[in-house]
Amino acid sequence: MKRVPATFIPLIMLDNRAKAPIYRQLYDCLRTAITEGRIRPGQRLPSTRAMAAELQVSRISVFNAYEQLQSEGYLETFAGSGTCVARTIPDDAFGLSSDQRRRGVRQAIAESGPRSLSVHALDLLNAPLEPWLRNLGAFRVSLPALDQFPVDVWSKLVARHSRKQSRVIMAYGDAMGYLPFRETIAQYLSAFRGVRCDSSQILVTTGSQQALQISAQVLLNPGDQVLMEEPGYPGARLAFATARAQLIPVPVDDEGLVVSEVVSRHRDARVLYVTPSHQYPLGTTMSAARRISLLKWAVHSGSWIIEDDYDSEYRFGSRPIASLQGLDVHSRVIYIGTFSKVLFPALRLGYVVVPKDLVPAFAAVRDAADIFSSTLYQAVLTDFIREGHFARHIRRMRMLYMDRRKALANAIRNQMGDTLEVIGSEAGMHLSAFLPHGVNDVSVSKEAARIGISAMPLSTCYLKPPTRGGLILGYGGVNPRQIHDGIRKLRISVHRTGGTC
Repeated sequence: MKRVPATFIPLIMLDNRAKAPIYRQLYDCLRTAITEGRIRPGQRLPSTRAMAAELQVSRISVFNAYEQLQSEGYLETFAGSGTCVARTIPDDAFGLSSDQRRRGVRQAIAESGPRSLSVHALDLLNAPLEPWLRNLGAFRVSLPALDQFPVDVWSKLVARHSRKQSRVIMAYGDAMGYLPFRETIAQYLSAFRGVRCDSSQILVTTGSQQALQISAQVLLNPGDQVLMEEPGYPGARLAFATARAQLIPVPVDDEGLVVSEVVSRHRDARVLYVTPSHQYPLGTTMSAARRISLLKWAVHSGSWIIEDDYDSEYRFGSRPIASLQGLDVHSRVIYIGTFSKVLFPALRLGYVVVPKDLVPAFAAVRDAADIFSSTLYQAVLTDFIREGHFARHIRRMRMLYMDRRKALANAIRNQMGDTLEVIGSEAGMHLSAFLPHGVNDVSVSKEAARIGISAMPLSTCYLKPPTRGGLILGYGGVNPRQIHDGIRKLRISVHRTGGTC
């Protein structure tokens, strides 16, 4: 077994007034920590000198405790490696097997009675399992082409800032975010998305999901009405449900959200959530007339619009569509974006463009959540954008995703043309497709997950049961070979669950 280097001294409580000598107390503490698994087999203990200095006791006491533990088989020594926990500890070291100890813990929990949880926690625990999200192959939604990311460039930038970390980067940061990063985001959004903002309005978050949660906390009270696209993004639904809001579905057609439904029936809504540039999940684009009508409704009703611009960088049939926020002259739109989808998910950096009068409230909620995002990564991404690497990466990925979308559409047409009906515009990193009437998309997704395919069921994006199921297929993280093989397996999944192929 590989020996694990010592990185800490285990919790040891010594009492100088106790009858037992110090070495015996230390022996008992270490033996208990070993048998309970708090110190792992193979882990190296501190030297007798380091342990004595940490505990402020005689080195002889530490030496005697170590020697006793070694003689009983709890410790072993290696030349040049010091003293380590023995690689094999008998299960009956304390007269109880590991299974008996586990049962004892479970019994103690059971005897204490039911443990109370919040209503929100219970809701999350009772949510249906989503096996289609456990696979990172075909056709995992929102997964970019990670193998195409310029890792060498990124690594050099990380190394540059790591070697010369300033006090600003290492200390506590501003709840709104690292100022040079916010300035860079504002410049990018103004130039490429037509967003009206300056750096003082940019709030940096750990991705779009936190941006939604912060927006919900700032804008909503329990029972407030939130209008949601039907179908719509489940993550937004979850964020608003956390605020105990009343969620109201609004239908979507081939021009995006049906704004006439909003204007005629929902003047009391507090918030409307929308994805106008690339509707999630159907992929439609909201028309200019509807955008103007929606902004007028927000002004007249005093409602807020949350615009989620999650993957607007990727349009293939035309230039990117300007943001809804850029048309807003009354500051009723909260604009959300993320770098997780266009770069890599583990980056966990997103942003909110906040109306100026709401900035103090958003900053206060952000500070209460987790104070600020990693300043190091904000500094690295600032250089990544300013030095042109971001723009080059987006251009490359736009061409790559266009080819992959075509490959996926062709594979569907050739192998499942009588089963899947592709919908949506040529944009983004996923496409949606309807299944035949009567085919349960959740059953298809579960069967696909069982054979290694991630096909998200369209029905999970609805508040009300849909009349027809479908699948959401991500193509960003899969190459043409994986696409072809994935559709073959998906065809088998549909056939096994009662579809026709």
